[in-house]
Amino acid sequence: MSFDFLSPVQDSVLTHSSALTNQTLGKVIKIHSQDNGIPNLNNVNIAIVGVLETRNAIDYTNDIFELNRIRKAFYKLFPGNWHTSIADLGDIQKGKTIEDTYFALRTLLTTLLKKDIIPIILGGSQDLTYANYRAYDTVMPMVNLVNVDSNFDLGDATASLKNNRFLGKIILEEPYNLFNYTAIGYQTYFNAQEEIDLMDKLYFEAYRLGEIVENINKVEPLMRDANIVSLDLKSIRSSELSEAQKHSPNGFDGKEICAISRYAGISNKVSSFGIYEYKPSKEKDNETTMLIAQIMWYFIEGVNCRINDDDFDKNIDHKKFTVLLDDQELIFYKSIKTERWWVEIPFLLKVNNKLKRKALLPCTHEDYIGANNGVIPKRWYKAYQKNSV
Repeated sequence: MSFDFLSPVQDSVLTHSSALTNQTLGKVIKIHSQDNGIPNLNNVNIAIVGVLETRNAIDYTNDIFELNRIRKAFYKLFPGNWHTSIADLGDIQKGKTIEDTYFALRTLLTTLLKKDIIPIILGGSQDLTYANYRAYDTVMPMVNLVNVDSNFDLGDATASLKNNRFLGKIILEEPYNLFNYTAIGYQTYFNAQEEIDLMDKLYFEAYRLGEIVENINKVEPLMRDANIVSLDLKSIRSSELSEAQKHSPNGFDGKEICAISRYAGISNKVSSFGIYEYKPSKEKDNETTMLIAQIMWYFIEGVNCRINDDDFDKNIDHKKFTVLLDDQELIFYKSIKTERWWVEIPFLLKVNNKLKRKALLPCTHEDYIGANNGVIPKRWYKAYQKNSV
């Protein structure tokens, strides 16, 4: 594997790591260093890659951007009872143009995805999600994107790409590979009403901060069908972060954001995970860097807890429940192995169905209980409408 645009982890980080105990992550993961080069990726399951690109941030200031403090915080953590092999591939430096950076990231991610290696992307501004999305062009025909963010990031799709309007580009630019978009933790006062209405018209899913905080378990089925997860640090409330990172007094706390990242890791379909909008401070930013390190840790912990229960061809693998609701017949499935729930979206013979087959939509036990009480699950209804277009 040869990628000239990858720079090694800096010596200052490696020196810090050398003083750690042998059980820490800094001593057990493979690291791209100046002396040893890019590590062999045979049998690697997860690859960390930094992207030192912020020029398309709306508040770009040309300050020095580096990820050394995040790595130092991550390296000194202890792994769990993990079976995955992890490599730190170093950083993608800013290209001569922003498009050069996007091309380098897309090229690297496509290679990793085809090797079944899950990348953890450290940014950098969130417009890098666009390059992450385009990396799937030759990997799979349709992808689902989950954005953990206080904003939808729709913006004006006809304007140039920025970190607050990358979704508009994803929706309107060919090839059209986006099947579903889900926003987790949006805050209404940060989003125009026109954008909120557009999310509904496009049959995308949007969950307000209060709805998720009230029941963090709602995140699990939302992540179960995701391929790409993009996490904006502006979704975290100010009290959890260092001074330079503060954005809003409202947002997820540390425990909640780590639970969300763990749900992303547990999902069998999540194949890339990005953490964006880190803002290095000239002062100490230990709170932010340690929280990012723990977000990474919990995602990897989730990956190590993955159980494949998506195959419902055999009756011994699941229980099937049928609920008659008005003129609809809702068919639910419960995995015997994990006790996770799905609801069937039937193939509609008289319409141009995008999936051309019946699909199983992740749901919760509460959705099944609600259906028995005459309440159509919101996710099912939205997916049914989308499937009918």
